[in-house]
Amino acid sequence: MERIHLYHTNDIHSHLSKWPRISQYLRNERKRVEENGETFFSFDIGDACDRVHPLIEATNGTAMIHLMNEVHYDAVTIGNNEGIGSSKEQLNHLYDSANFKTVISNMFDTKTGETPNGTVPFQILKTKNGHRLGVFGLTAQFPTSYVPLGWAIKDPFDVISDMLEILAPLADSIILLSHLGIGADRKIGEMYPMIDIILGSHTHHVLPEGEKVRNTLLGAAGRYGEYIGHIVLELDDAVIDRSVASVIPTEEAPAPSNEKELIENYEMKGQELLKEQQIADLPTSLPVSWYQDSELVQISLEAVKYYAKTDAAVLNAGLFMTSLDKGIVTNDELHKMLPHPMRILRVTLNGTELIRVVREMEKNRGYLRKFPIRGMGFRGEYFGEILYNGLSFDASTGEVLWQGKEVVLDQRYTFATVDHFMYIPFFPTIELEGENELIFPLFIRNVVGQYLKKNYPIV
Repeated sequence: MERIHLYHTNDIHSHLSKWPRISQYLRNERKRVEENGETFFSFDIGDACDRVHPLIEATNGTAMIHLMNEVHYDAVTIGNNEGIGSSKEQLNHLYDSANFKTVISNMFDTKTGETPNGTVPFQILKTKNGHRLGVFGLTAQFPTSYVPLGWAIKDPFDVISDMLEILAPLADSIILLSHLGIGADRKIGEMYPMIDIILGSHTHHVLPEGEKVRNTLLGAAGRYGEYIGHIVLELDDAVIDRSVASVIPTEEAPAPSNEKELIENYEMKGQELLKEQQIADLPTSLPVSWYQDSELVQISLEAVKYYAKTDAAVLNAGLFMTSLDKGIVTNDELHKMLPHPMRILRVTLNGTELIRVVREMEKNRGYLRKFPIRGMGFRGEYFGEILYNGLSFDASTGEVLWQGKEVVLDQRYTFATVDHFMYIPFFPTIELEGENELIFPLFIRNVVGQYLKKNYPIV
């Protein structure tokens, strides 16, 4: 009998407070397993990088790859945070220093038809006894985000059959690294019993004992590095006879003796690098409140309008986590103020639809002002006050005004906001009726930074 150990992480999202234990645990487990004469493989299933951490922001993600090199993963795949959170050039160089293989099977350059630089469509891993594991990776489709960046993401279900045809003569068992979510993983398990193991992610689900779908075992380890996944395969005559899944709470893993120092150094190094990047020189402080209008939000609305080339913009004050002090503004201040990986969304509607979406905003205004919300790109505490520039609403008459004038029902209007407004459920007219265009490559903090640089230059 041969025993194979598969360890997996996913959706770490640069929660580096967990990293020292994850890194030490996986390195120790590799040593332990191999000393027992068994086979060890480790995988990451995407969204390891997240620019919410200053070190990841300052290095365009490469610091996370350097940390992952400590573990010497056997294969990783690309999540949407790596794919969409990076420019095309940044992604093409993200894995330059990696000592592991990056496997992606449904992501292609729209010009060359090739997968990103430093990646392969599949990998064959061999155990100590020569059992061949065919590994391929799939990432979730976000065409409105990927296409403007120059990437085509093929429908996973259009790719799987081709990958299985390639891998069937090359591998004895097949593993899918899936950044697709639990729903897709279950469907794949039903449709493709040739896949022995699906290591899942994206929807941040935890499968403490795995989940069996026909012949396929699903594994997943939650989010933010809270768990490490472990699957044990027992082979009899080179065929998987038994498979068992579990997860290990990271907080129960032994802590390195210098854990606190390591975590503090990650933060300090990132902040030091960002502070070196000076942006503007403010003549006065710009305080902000989540619950009311402020000069900082109005400046940001102007910045968004300028970047999107629109006459109106809408933002929520809860985006702004900190104020800006008088004097030199650096990328460290901008990152603390706007940590969200949000891009600017240009929305075009006719007058009737514009009135409807503004009324949706007004209907939800009081509720959202102190509504706690996380996820879908939002890294704040509360949604906060909704603020307009170029638009207005007369509460006494219910009239929506554009540049102070009555909205013409059959005329087309374009305003700018953040992509978050398209994903949350409070303003459905944007997604359902809007002609929506995401503007690349800048995040909102970069948009505001450029505007500050232009209007408050460092002399």
